[in-house]
Amino acid sequence: MKIKSQEYNDVVVVELQGEFTCECVKQFEDTVSSIAASGHKGIVLDMTNVVFIDSVCLEQILWLRDSCLENNSMLKLAGLDENCAKILELTRLASQLDSYEELAGAVKSFV
Repeated sequence: MKIKSQEYNDVVVVELQGEFTCECVKQFEDTVSSIAASGHKGIVLDMTNVVFIDSVCLEQILWLRDSCLENNSMLKLAGLDENCAKILELTRLASQLDSYEELAGAVKSFV
């Protein structure tokens, strides 16, 4: 799993690449915990290059969403492929997460 982050005004885009599995939880937490607490308006998880999400990482997404809410911020997902979108639907998390087809739409939604 590769993780990169980039700021766009008061929004941080965290780009994930590869399989989002339990092996990358520590790396994910290390990257996003400081971002969530930094006072940004929001975080967008760019999932365009993610091909699989396991249950541990679904919990990490929910943890990040809750962490954002505690810090008066918001979490949005962008670019879910068909497989990842189906996983969110089957776990009934799709209705709990704000998701956009494209990264630009997710970033613009904060304006």
